[in-house]
Amino acid sequence: MDTNSRTAADDRLPAELIDAVAAQSNLLVPLELESFVRALTARFADSLDAVLLYGSCLHSNCSLDEGIVDLYVLVDDYRKAYPQQRLLALFNGWLPPNVFYLEVIHQGKTLRAKYAVISTADFERGAQFWFHSYIWARFAQPSRLLFARDDAIHQRIYTAIAHSVVTFLKSGVPAIEAGELSVEEIWTRCLMLTYASELRAEQETRARHLAQTNLSAFTRWTQAASPMLTSLLLQQQDGGYRCLTTPVMQRQAHWRWRLRRWQGRILSLLRLGKAVFTFVNGVEYAVWKIERHTGVRIEVTPMLRRHPILLGLVALRQLLRRGVLR
Repeated sequence: MDTNSRTAADDRLPAELIDAVAAQSNLLVPLELESFVRALTARFADSLDAVLLYGSCLHSNCSLDEGIVDLYVLVDDYRKAYPQQRLLALFNGWLPPNVFYLEVIHQGKTLRAKYAVISTADFERGAQFWFHSYIWARFAQPSRLLFARDDAIHQRIYTAIAHSVVTFLKSGVPAIEAGELSVEEIWTRCLMLTYASELRAEQETRARHLAQTNLSAFTRWTQAASPMLTSLLLQQQDGGYRCLTTPVMQRQAHWRWRLRRWQGRILSLLRLGKAVFTFVNGVEYAVWKIERHTGVRIEVTPMLRRHPILLGLVALRQLLRRGVLR
């Protein structure tokens, strides 16, 4: 990447980190994914800035015709993205992202994707400034850039992802007790904090598997980000790090993560409420998602089907009664 083209935003980040993110983002992906890019280009036309691949299909190397691919679609303006659907534009600006389902046919096989729509500006803010981990936890993990409108968008995405890595570590490491830890242990513990801040039933084994699978990238990113983490981590000769946290830092960090857990669960329910408008059989999808992540089953009554906007309130009441939100 041409270092002369770096923007002022890049200068606040180590150049090595941005380059490491760019290298990871541009690794080869299955050619079948081009079918999704073509479909999304047709749908969003000149509002489309970029398409990113992330999530379980990327990390587990699952067969594309057996799983559901997770994509992020970055647009330059919500009103341009939905020229005939003002309500969707309002929803997207109020609580990004909007989530949709997509099917494409590739060589006679049906490929399925779930894609989240967010503006490039909101993606950048989410990576660097959002209190909740929704964006920066997802994109501190390796992803692939399937499409970008031009070189300027490439650079903005690499920078946002680099900010995600720094925000992830600056938010997670203060909650860890002082002592020597491996990169795997640091990322496992930080990932568990982010899982707990959403409606997710992930166990430590999932976080550790993700840390082990992506250990090479996490090791390089942690080292590249270390100039911005000098008050938190000190690299050791064996490649591990000494965590420099204090009891005061830990108490403050744990309080912030408790707030994120409450905020995240409420935001998750609101986003699932929006999904009833963007998914075919959206009520069933949202109820299935809540049960999958919390174990709480919600009955789809005729009234709920007639007034799906009530789903979030019904789910919140059930989760409070069952003690899932506490």
